[in-house]
Amino acid sequence: MKPPLPKNEAKRLSVLWQYDVLDTVPEEVFDDLTELAAHICEAPIALISLVDENRQWFKSRVGISAKETSRDISFCAHAILQNGLFVISDATKDPRFRDNPSVTGAPKIRFYAGVPLKSPDGFALGTLCVVDKKPRKLRNEQKRALLVLARHVETQLELRRHAKELAEARKHGDRQRAELARAQVEIVKLRQQIAGTSAKKTTRRKSGQ
Repeated sequence: MKPPLPKNEAKRLSVLWQYDVLDTVPEEVFDDLTELAAHICEAPIALISLVDENRQWFKSRVGISAKETSRDISFCAHAILQNGLFVISDATKDPRFRDNPSVTGAPKIRFYAGVPLKSPDGFALGTLCVVDKKPRKLRNEQKRALLVLARHVETQLELRRHAKELAEARKHGDRQRAELARAQVEIVKLRQQIAGTSAKKTTRRKSGQ
């Protein structure tokens, strides 16, 4: 079943793109959180996914080689519609997923648990999720841990965005300072030219007298 679009999809995508994180290189801080999620939840696969217009792209991944998949077959595209933990204990018994190519074929997904990653203003960007190839459940402490780790991912995404904004602000400030310096040089030259012209006029007037 193709996942429905969020009601605020246009704005959600706009916010996602502001993070400028899609198609970036792996970063240790995100990889550490993904590996920790896999370890705590005893799952062979864990992902930090970001749901773009037509795909889900993995900022970090454990247990799979794919860097992205189509949004149409994405479990995470369903998870971003939720307010909390989204769990599928056995995908083969869920009408939304039983015919999904990721269920009927590789990687043979059976279990999925994902937490929406949200911006401070509440827009779902993607998920932190764990996946298994056998039907199962999470223990309560694993659920709590996954929620805590998701908050850490959100914090790191915000820190990354703020760092980018500060870098852009510094560049803008550097450009402004450079333009101001050029303007000051031009003003000095102009004053010198005006002073030179005035001096010549004064000299001519004195010569005429």
